[in-house]
This record gives sequence, structure tokens and C-alpha cells, in this order.
Amino acid sequence: MSRKTLNPDSMYPAVPFGFSHATISEGGRTIHCAGQVAWDAQGNVVGAGDLAAQIAQSFQNLKDVLAAAGATPDDVVRIRTYVVNHSPDKLAVIGAGIGAFFGGTTPPANTLIGVQCLALPDFLIEIEATAVVSN
Repeated sequence: MSRKTLNPDSMYPAVPFGFSHATISEGGRTIHCAGQVAWDAQGNVVGAGDLAAQIAQSFQNLKDVLAAAGATPDDVVRIRTYVVNHSPDKLAVIGAGIGAFFGGTTPPANTLIGVQCLALPDFLIEIEATAVVSN
């Protein structure tokens, strides 16, 4: 199922910040993905101290989970992005990672949440997703 995004002309431009104001999905099967972090398949942290590397690994993990469920990034209708000690200077690298994951298409709805810490001290970012695929 392809994602339909909504960015009303009366609203501020959201896409440059890595999200759309709304995502519309109709029917289908909903996939709720747990938050993905920068662990490799052996449980090692990838990119300790490197936000860009952790974003790339987190999105690779998300892509793997989606594939196992029969979905692709095009089926994602919402993401939630948790960032440790968030500050505006991190927005460019986060936006670039989101753009790379969605292949230059308009991203879905996203809420970026600044947090003090995540499950383990080396994690800098965690990304949750909801996808909808056709039945």
C-alpha cells in the first residue's frame, strides 16, 4: 500500500524537517514496529558517539523488520524519533537520515521527542514505526 501524505498549504512546510503533517491510510494490515536502535545482528552498538551512524543502523534495522512483515519504507505511515539530549543542531543529520530511508519521497508523519536517555547509555536515537500494507 502506498502512503498518502497531507501537507496543507495553510500550514508551515514540514517536509524540510523530515515529516508530513498527516499520513492517510485506508484498510489493510497494520504493522507496529518496536523502537529500533543501533544494534547490529550480534547485539553490538554501531556508531557509539556518532549520531549519523546510529541513525543509519536504526533505519537498517527498521527496514529489516518491515521486510520480515512484508512491508517496505513506502508502507510506513508514522514514525516516532527519540533523540538523546536533543538540540536544534542535530536536526540536519536526523533529517538527512530520514530522507535517505524514505528514498527522497515525502516522509510520513513524525514526532521527534527529546529524551534524557534510552535503554542503554550508548544509544543516541531510537526510531519507532507504524506501517500499513494491503490485505
